[in-house]
Order: sequence, then C-alpha cells, then structure tokens
Amino acid sequence: MYAIEVENARKEYGAVTALDGLSLRVERGETVGLLGTNGAGKTTLFELLVGLRSPDAGSVAVLDRDPTDGVATRRRVGYLPEHAGFPDELTGREVLRFHARMRGVDAERRDHRVARVLETVGLTDAADRRVEGYSNGMARRLGLGTVLVADPAVLLLDEPTAGLDPYGVEAFHDVLGAVASAADVTVVFSSHVLGEVEALCDRAAVVHGGRVVTDGDVDALRRQTEENVTVRATMGSDGDADSAAERLRSRDGVERATEDGAELVVECTPTRAFAVLEAIRESGDVERFTVREPGLESAFRTAVADRGERA
Repeated sequence: MYAIEVENARKEYGAVTALDGLSLRVERGETVGLLGTNGAGKTTLFELLVGLRSPDAGSVAVLDRDPTDGVATRRRVGYLPEHAGFPDELTGREVLRFHARMRGVDAERRDHRVARVLETVGLTDAADRRVEGYSNGMARRLGLGTVLVADPAVLLLDEPTAGLDPYGVEAFHDVLGAVASAADVTVVFSSHVLGEVEALCDRAAVVHGGRVVTDGDVDALRRQTEENVTVRATMGSDGDADSAAERLRSRDGVERATEDGAELVVECTPTRAFAVLEAIRESGDVERFTVREPGLESAFRTAVADRGERA
C-alpha cells in the first residue's frame, strides 16, 4: 500500500490552473523531495494531501483514505506550512503542549511526548523560553516539533528551510535526517535548494505547470541529464596517462580525454562512466581518482526544457 497516491489531480482557482493532471505515488518509509519554481503547484498539492482542499478532478489518497474524510487520517499526517508562526508570549514547551492536545495525544503521556520531541528537535535547553526570543532556525525546528508531537506516519514539509542561514539549514537537516532514519515515517518536502534534496531524499519529483514532469531515484535522475561525468585519475608509476587518454578518445560516449603529467581527465556521458573507470583501471595502477556526477540542477533544467519552457 502506498502512503500517498495522487492520480490525475486537477485544481483550478478561477482562471488559474494550479494542478493540471498531477500524479504522484509515494511508498511507505520513503523520503521524497519536490522540486519546482514558485507557482508550480507544490503548495496546492500539500493542501490536498492534508484535506484543506479537494481536487476538482482526479483522486487523492493518504494512508489509503481520502484526506477529507475526517480527523482520523489527518491525525496521522503532520503538515508544516512554509509560514508557520506561534504566539510570542508562549514558550516552546507550551506550544508543543497545545499541539499535542489538539492532535489528540493522551493527557497522561502528553508531557512525556513533549519532552521527547523537544529533545529530538534540539530545543530542550530553550523549552521554557518564550518563542519571541527564538532564532529563525529554532522557530523552524519548533514547527517541525509541532508536527512530530502526535507521532505521525506521514510528514509534509513545505519549504522547511526557507529563510534560514547555513547553520540553521544544517541543524534542520540533522533533525530531519534523524527522524526519517529512526522511524517508519514517510516524508515529502518541497524545496528550491536542489542540494538538500540530493542530500536527504531517496527520490525527487520535478513539479512544473501543475504536473510531475519527471520522477525517480536521485542518482537515476542525475544520469538522465545531458551533462557529462568528469573522471580525474592520478596514475601510478606503471601507468601511462598519455596512452590511456589516446585509447579513451575513441570510445563511445567519451567527449574528451586529456592528460597532464600523471593526471588523466575524462569527460563522458553518465551511462559510460563505469566503462571509463574500467578502462582506466586496465591502463595501470591508479593512485587516486574522483568522479564528478551531474547534479539535480541539471536534471531539473532538463526536465523543464523537455516541456519546451525555460527554467
């Protein structure tokens, strides 16, 4: 059973089509990143997944149920919108207690659950400070805490690191990575930062024009791009970088092969990278090598360009 299953969802706001036949399936326990520019439809998708809106056409199921059916499913889904605010006069602990009560956490275990979540998001020392004194990073981790407090099966995070400095982003990543790896939880989050999707996700889906235009394993998406892989190898004493470069130039998929002393530099298509590494190994001892693969930025631009538009 899929944790999330969206089939041909369509949603219009007057003359604006936010979703135009979007389909997406997410298996239980996966961490999936949604990539897309502003207006691509990511936030509308989240609103459908938590039952805030219904599709005009198509179907949406979370944990095998319609999200609008009632509170039972929604209590198992944690949603953190991009702009989540809290009353300045409350402490972090009070915010989490309120959300625990609203999400139906039993009174006898509520304080224990709040304490555990405070530890998870790294706010134990600041638990009794008023929220008005929190940094942006602390506030975003508190927001994550509000969706973790009911022990959800599905986490939906809309631009969770937007506006954070590098230290805040790193801290949030650490928490999210720990949550995703320690529990059988399904995570879907949207981001403009392709690097964080590469670092945290099993899969990535590019949303453009209200549709998922490409979707797959992060490594597989990188290999689909037109960008070359660059292999740099430093040959050992019995290796011959010059002759290796000459042989590699005639191989299919090799765009360029040059040598500079003992260093061999080869640019090739992603599908030929393994064959190139094998050929280098057969040319003699290799002291060290590096492989620079295409990033998700290339996959994103390729996916959008394939639809005849510019990213």
